[in-house]
Amino acid sequence: MTQSDSEHIRHRPPTSLEFPRPLVIACPQLRSGVNLSRIVRLAGCCGVTRMVVCGNTKVDSKVARDAAEYVRLERRRSLEPQLVRLRSEGYRLVGLEQTTGSVNLHHYRYHKNTVLCLGHERDGMDQATIGLMDDLIEIPVYGMPASYNVVTATTMAVYEYCRQFPNG
Repeated sequence: MTQSDSEHIRHRPPTSLEFPRPLVIACPQLRSGVNLSRIVRLAGCCGVTRMVVCGNTKVDSKVARDAAEYVRLERRRSLEPQLVRLRSEGYRLVGLEQTTGSVNLHHYRYHKNTVLCLGHERDGMDQATIGLMDDLIEIPVYGMPASYNVVTATTMAVYEYCRQFPNG
């Protein structure tokens, strides 16, 4: 088959997973409902069904689309107690942040049971949260500005998790 013989398929049915994805995405209170909604959509597309989020930032169902019904948001006042609880349940806490101790995402091997912890859009991850992490990962930047926005960075990190665990 040549490229000219290919037909566009809009909204192909989701790829089946052998196992539910145990990845949890943890978000501080984000300033932008659009950012949170895009991360919810990402989670839905990647088969991630659980997010722990702080604050009352609204999810826009037009942005998140069907994922708003598929992804369970656990709203909390603070992430730290939830992260400690998740660690006690066998999850590895992985912070997505530029630090002196971060590992390049290209060289990081995820654990199956991972909580991917995000930083705030403007301020990044606070020092107390950094101190809770088992691992810190960052995505190399090759130009300016010196960091990706929270949605772009989360997309790359979640995609890499899915690449390492393609069946769930």
